[in-house]
Amino acid sequence: MRLRQVDSFTGKPFAGNPAAVCLLDEPRDAAWMQDVALEMNLSETAFVERADGGFGLRWFTPAVEVDLCGHATLASAHVLWEESEVPADEPITFHTRSGALVCHQRTDRLEMDFPSRPVEQVQPPAGLIEAVGVEPKSVWHGLVGYLVELGSEEEVREASPDFARLKLIPDGWTCITAPATTGGFDFVSRFFAPQAGIDEDPVTGSAHCALADFWSRKTDRTQFRAYQCSARGGVVFARLDGDRVHIGGQAVTVLRGDLIG
Repeated sequence: MRLRQVDSFTGKPFAGNPAAVCLLDEPRDAAWMQDVALEMNLSETAFVERADGGFGLRWFTPAVEVDLCGHATLASAHVLWEESEVPADEPITFHTRSGALVCHQRTDRLEMDFPSRPVEQVQPPAGLIEAVGVEPKSVWHGLVGYLVELGSEEEVREASPDFARLKLIPDGWTCITAPATTGGFDFVSRFFAPQAGIDEDPVTGSAHCALADFWSRKTDRTQFRAYQCSARGGVVFARLDGDRVHIGGQAVTVLRGDLIG
């Protein structure tokens, strides 16, 4: 089986968020997929299989299967187009646990049609503020977990969360965000998911399904160019369209191999 490693949300190698993409030549069960994801030891490994009307797609961290993943979807579409499994001018439909996800090639990036993940303001649960280590302006919650609004880009960049404490938060993962002061960007963010075996995810496409909703309410805008300021860093385009969010970015293949296990 073909196995590729792709850096997503970046136009250069060794930045953005790496994902493994396994092109299945026969059905495999979830336990095998989980073992492969643990072997790859990346934040996500995607498994792609031809299906009626497109491709089946599943995502696994080293610890769990997840319902939605942006960077591994972007990586999967990139591989299918790059290896001519799908003509460059045709969209790709992935059938997933989050429904049908359609990807297109645009002039300067790949774009994914994802469900919006609205958030609602809440009182922070016990231990969250202490775990993040920064006093928030507000705290929100939705299907992606907790979204913590901070006062500045500097606070987002310099935050040093207590991952052992974050792992104890029961109702989801944690994203911190603030308006961007770096030129060319609208907001910045970082994303932490120790419950899934990922202390900090380098660039998180699915989090922007909530971030687009949040920042649209804050700014009354629907289109954003965002920067996830992890150590690797990545650029994410997000466009809110009703109950959908169009997430865009670039991708680069850095490794090609065959899986023989």
